[in-house]
Amino acid sequence: MKKYLQLNDLSAYKIAYKLSEEVWDVVKEWDRFAKNTIGEQFVRSVDSIAANIAEGFGRRTKRDKIKFYNYSFSSTYESLNWNEKAKRRELISQVQYDSIFAGLKKLPREINNLSNFTMRKLDK
Repeated sequence: MKKYLQLNDLSAYKIAYKLSEEVWDVVKEWDRFAKNTIGEQFVRSVDSIAANIAEGFGRRTKRDKIKFYNYSFSSTYESLNWNEKAKRRELISQVQYDSIFAGLKKLPREINNLSNFTMRKLDK
């Protein structure tokens, strides 16, 4: 019996999903001003990474898949920006910063690997 690749088999998705939950847990503890300024954008950008990987995975054509993987790639860099600002503005600890940063630094390579795999393995 042939095993088909599932969304949860993708390491890029697993890293992005875990990271989005981590950022959510951090931001939900912030005061109202911080949540409404940096927090909301930080959560949206990190959530967007996993969401776009999932949407790309569900698309039928190679071109559509890669378009959404590119969106997730861009959201990774946006999230790096918000992580830096959160640290600079003393909204997160060094430990929280380092943990989030470590996950974000893994994602560009993982997303590129996913895009390359898609280019090699899919017909259309």
